[in-house]
Amino acid sequence: MPKDVILTPEGLANLKAELEHMSTVRRREVAARIKEAREFGDISENAEYDDAKNEQAMLEARIATLEEKLRSATVIDPAELDADVVRVGSTVHVVDGGGAKLTYTIVGSAEAKPAEMKLSNQSPVGKALLGRKQGDEVVFSTPKGERRLKIAKIEVA
Repeated sequence: MPKDVILTPEGLANLKAELEHMSTVRRREVAARIKEAREFGDISENAEYDDAKNEQAMLEARIATLEEKLRSATVIDPAELDADVVRVGSTVHVVDGGGAKLTYTIVGSAEAKPAEMKLSNQSPVGKALLGRKQGDEVVFSTPKGERRLKIAKIEVA
């Protein structure tokens, strides 16, 4: 049974765009590589052909994964969110134990990008913040040890 994928409207658009690119542009590029590799001669000893076929298999697996994510997607409507409680789709301003101010956007795992401060609702920080209110202090475990964050502000897009 596939797990529900929680997406923001932006995340849904990004997945659809990636699927479109993979199933059109990338498929044509890989097909051209396979055709070119076949022209090198005997395919039983052709490393170019093997590499192109492997790339095709990985591409088709990625396309299947994207299609499955889109089939099981639940899109969060920002208009239905309120800024009282942290939910998927919320932007949360926090202050850590050292006084550093951080801003996280809580998203579904399919669109998490920690480098862009988009945290999965299944990450340690995401789990700790979900359902909390402004002013709450959360304590949670990370691989680097226990952390404390105080919620300074909650916004919705």
